[in-house]
Amino acid sequence: MQTRNKIFDDISQLMTNAMGVAQGARDEAETAMKSMMDRWLADRNFVTREEFDAVRAMAQKAREENDALSARIAALEAKLKN
Repeated sequence: MQTRNKIFDDISQLMTNAMGVAQGARDEAETAMKSMMDRWLADRNFVTREEFDAVRAMAQKAREENDALSARIAALEAKLKN
């Protein structure tokens, strides 16, 4: 009976060790994949959301200023025609 329990204990220990190795391999694979994706994204010159929002706000402000200047020019042109 003692021998049988020893065998089960050994098998249990082996499975526990195998699961630890598998978890370690999974963690390493995740780290490697994340690193690879970060490098890939950096090489593509993607912008961050904050940068995109800042440029969009600048473009909106420029459009508004352009519209205001166009209105002033139209008013001045109308004034010159009279």
